[in-house]
Amino acid sequence: MRHFIILVLSLLASQPVLAQTAVPPTVDLQKATLTERFQIMKSKSETYNEYKVIKENVLDGVLKIVMDTISGGKAQLHESASTISRLEGELKNTQEALRQKEASFQDLVYASTHISVIGINVEKTTFLAIVTVIIIALGLLLGVLTGKLKLVYSSIREKIELVNATLCELDEYKRKSLDKQTKLSRELQNERNKLMELRRS
Repeated sequence: MRHFIILVLSLLASQPVLAQTAVPPTVDLQKATLTERFQIMKSKSETYNEYKVIKENVLDGVLKIVMDTISGGKAQLHESASTISRLEGELKNTQEALRQKEASFQDLVYASTHISVIGINVEKTTFLAIVTVIIIALGLLLGVLTGKLKLVYSSIREKIELVNATLCELDEYKRKSLDKQTKLSRELQNERNKLMELRRS
């Protein structure tokens, strides 16, 4: 490239140069893009035959601008890469937090729908159904036992009444037997007395 510049300069020195009128820049050079700067450089350069002759310090300036733009682009690329890495890290952290919240939510839902009975996890509806069936079964069992108890109680009452009646009859029989025995004893005694009187007489 240096050889090209030297060649262009030597041609300029040997030939009369047709000067071109410079176009005043309408763009702020500090904010101009590479394309705009290239157009400004082209418009300010001189023409030799059909070639553009550009001063070396202008080319150095363009090279510096290009290098600055490239390093700026690299810096932006590096900054973008670090921003992407940071955002990816934040995304991973957010996804992990979301997973933990979902797991916590599932645990909460599980805890709200299940109950632990004797170390066994059972759904609350199943537990309520089992408890209801057990309560109904106990109620029926209590009803059956109450009925049987009433039957046994009435049977015992009848037997007690029978025993009481039998005891009353036994007492009546004993009393009658005692009266009969007493009467028979008297009669026997009377007959003995009569016999003894007859023997004496």
